[in-house]
Amino acid sequence: MAHLPLLINDLALILLVAAVTTFLFRRLKLPLVLGYVVAGLFVGPNFSFFPTIADTENIRIWAEIGVIILLFSLGLEFSFRKLLRVGGAAGVSGIFEISGMLVLGYVLGTIMGWSAMNSIFLGGIIAISSTTIIIRTFEEQGLKEKSFASLVMGMLVIEDIVAVLLLVLLSTIAVSQQFSGAELLLAVVKLVFFLCLWFLGGIFIIPGAFRWAAKWINEETLLIIALALCLGTVLLATTIGFSAALGAFIMGSVLAETTQAEQIEHQMVPVKNLFGAIFFVSVGMLIDPHLLWEYKIPVLVITLAVVLGKTIHVSLGALIAGQPLKQSIQAGMSMSQIGEFSFIIATLGVSLKVTDEFLYPIAVGVSVITTFTTPFMIRAAEPVYKSIEKTLPQKWVNRLNRYSSGAQHIPSESDARKVFRYYAMVIGLNSIVILALMFLGVRWLDPILRQYIDNANLAHVITIVVSLTVASPFIWALTVKKPHSGAYMTVWMNNQLNHGPLVVLEVTRNLLAVFYLYLLMSQLFDYFISMILTLAVLVIVLVIFSRKLQAFYTRMEKRFIRNLNNREIARNTGANSTLSPWDAHLAYFTIKPEAVCVGKTLMELGWRERFGVNIASIDRGALKIAAPKRDEHVFPNDVLAVIGTDQQLELFRKEIGQTLTIPGHDDEEISLMQVKVDEHNRLKGLSILDSGIRERTNGLVVGIERDGRRILNPESNTVFEWGDIVWVVGKRKEILKL
Repeated sequence: MAHLPLLINDLALILLVAAVTTFLFRRLKLPLVLGYVVAGLFVGPNFSFFPTIADTENIRIWAEIGVIILLFSLGLEFSFRKLLRVGGAAGVSGIFEISGMLVLGYVLGTIMGWSAMNSIFLGGIIAISSTTIIIRTFEEQGLKEKSFASLVMGMLVIEDIVAVLLLVLLSTIAVSQQFSGAELLLAVVKLVFFLCLWFLGGIFIIPGAFRWAAKWINEETLLIIALALCLGTVLLATTIGFSAALGAFIMGSVLAETTQAEQIEHQMVPVKNLFGAIFFVSVGMLIDPHLLWEYKIPVLVITLAVVLGKTIHVSLGALIAGQPLKQSIQAGMSMSQIGEFSFIIATLGVSLKVTDEFLYPIAVGVSVITTFTTPFMIRAAEPVYKSIEKTLPQKWVNRLNRYSSGAQHIPSESDARKVFRYYAMVIGLNSIVILALMFLGVRWLDPILRQYIDNANLAHVITIVVSLTVASPFIWALTVKKPHSGAYMTVWMNNQLNHGPLVVLEVTRNLLAVFYLYLLMSQLFDYFISMILTLAVLVIVLVIFSRKLQAFYTRMEKRFIRNLNNREIARNTGANSTLSPWDAHLAYFTIKPEAVCVGKTLMELGWRERFGVNIASIDRGALKIAAPKRDEHVFPNDVLAVIGTDQQLELFRKEIGQTLTIPGHDDEEISLMQVKVDEHNRLKGLSILDSGIRERTNGLVVGIERDGRRILNPESNTVFEWGDIVWVVGKRKEILKL
């Protein structure tokens, strides 16, 4: 019999035990992540009642791949647009909570006599809540539609981003073994620089490449390309000096902005499940029950710190952000646990050999305990709120309510703020691109040229010409580009500002351009020649080729914006072509005189409940009844405008009659259109009933698309959320007024 490699034996054992434990955990309605950890404990070297993994090194490599796949999948679920929709409340609350827990972890570790490195990693471990556990608990308790749940989801997005940055910063600290503020600041600046550069380059190149190659890509090819891009970015990130997890997350977030994002995410599910299971099993393999028992007191102390610390910090952060007391307490008690990212951070400390062995099982033990306590904490939130409300003086409660109401009032953005924000984006983004292109020219192109050209000065000149040719549109934008709106003129004409800030900005960005150019020249030539070349380049860019560079930069900017909005444009265009994300459309039916529905009301007929269709209008001779009410009767020869999917309409047709095609259907007739909930229509926070859409449009809300979920025929008490796509059937012109 052929000898099987140890890796195959180990994988068979891991997956077999994981299958059994996860089945049991599913039956017990417990998170599967814990099932994988328990499976790892059973097959690990510290548990002798079961067969043990023979080749732990190979499993460790697979676990590292698992971390990469998990972070890549997380990036696919992340969207920069989602980050913008998170809002100030979740951002303020999340940053306040994470900062507080980082400090609490470090102080707690120091009090227990741990080393500085152990204390720093402990802060990172207890700072990040578990997205998987929270979402699972919300689903089981039916809380996803509650108002505080949206705040929690926004904070989880913030935590996921900060967790990825923490991995990078902790790696930097661990490798340098120093805590110099200057070095840490330099690491953060370097991180932000490369994050922006990767994002700009990825958004500019990848969506366009996918559009070009769309007709040659099938599902299998798409999966291979996505994984290749993921591992390529991982390789690039580690070469530069960042973590593999960061590279995977960045590529996932770039692909999340493409039209293929949902397809890639779907294709990645089995890959993520397999490697994710192996990673969490490897987490369990590192647990030493004897060591865990030895440190039972620190486990209990840290568990208490997580439960109380997160509850207090999240609640205070939400209150500061202007959330009501009840929602703040509910959010705080929902996030009182640690999970997946805590395992990854603890694994990082072990792999870099900068933390003691006891820290890892302590982190796992705390995670297991807080996972079990999470459902009870969420259930206890409302009683705790009522108790606190009774305890607090009434004037405190009134002040909190007034503060919450005032903080949630969003004033219109001033012209000055718009202009200064625009300047910040123009200066920041173009500076990053210019510096990156110059870096590539000096560190990569020039050495290659000198290998083939004996004259070093000639090689330097070619390097400068090539670098500046590529960078010139961005140099023009840095020095010349202004806002294309009346906001700039309004600010300029404001006597209170006295032109001062705008003049300072103009001078600053031109000085930056001079500095960047001189920085490039000084790397290759002496001081005098560098200054002459700098001035010459500025004249060429700003005077001779200004118009051509402006046109070229405008084309690039439009392409970038198109790529950035590619997914949403495609979704909207696709939705318009099929009229609805559920393949629903309008069809017209004539009621035959002998039909059984004649003389009955819409409520008695119950067509919506039986078939899932909606009656958009009834044509009765010269009378048109838009959005008929439930007590409206159906009469012979009525023409019904019905909305539904092909399958729903086919079932409906069998009862009613044949589809009637109505020619000359113009804008005044019934249409199915989408309305996005944003700052213009002020629908956010209103229920369908309270929004008055029926009265304002003579129409019906037939569906809502929210965060990838589709709600067909929503109840009248459904509350609109920021970014919802609401599908309304009614008169086109009335809907457009929304």
